[in-house]
Amino acid sequence: MFTCPTLETERLILRPFEERDVDAYTETLQSDIVRYSLRLPDTVGRYEAWLSMAQMLGQWALRNTGNWALERKTDGAFVGRAGPFRPERADWPGIEVGWTLHPDFHGQGYATEAGRASVTWAFANHDVDAIYSCILATNLASQAVARRLGMKLFEDRVLSHYSAEPHGIWRVRREDYDAT
Repeated sequence: MFTCPTLETERLILRPFEERDVDAYTETLQSDIVRYSLRLPDTVGRYEAWLSMAQMLGQWALRNTGNWALERKTDGAFVGRAGPFRPERADWPGIEVGWTLHPDFHGQGYATEAGRASVTWAFANHDVDAIYSCILATNLASQAVARRLGMKLFEDRVLSHYSAEPHGIWRVRREDYDAT
């Protein structure tokens, strides 16, 4: 069994989800832009947010991957989630680094900051040749973050959990990764 670590970046604390995060995380998932970007139903609510948090914590325990809750250092605000993710799906490309931020924190570099810490941590703690991000073609902001992390579009793939449209599978190989 593993334990979700806590990391710090210049402006963020990447920490395990806690019960106190459920309302802010629900609000994040219910925002129009996040629902559209992740193709979440209009009915997403508190239960789905709580279940997602529980799944992330469970994944840390089982696989040493999951997402962190992102907390802004200056005031403790819940910014969103990010981290290395590896669900039990046969067609998943490998360890994915993903990010989902509350819209109030978009455009401020937090996704790139958390994404860089996540990729660096994943390479340091997993014996893998590459880290991936699965991003829908319409999510230009996340594609820009992936590029800033040194990722390149590797392929388009329809994933079993969402067959309505393909995801771009972005990849950075260990040998090409620059953590700075």
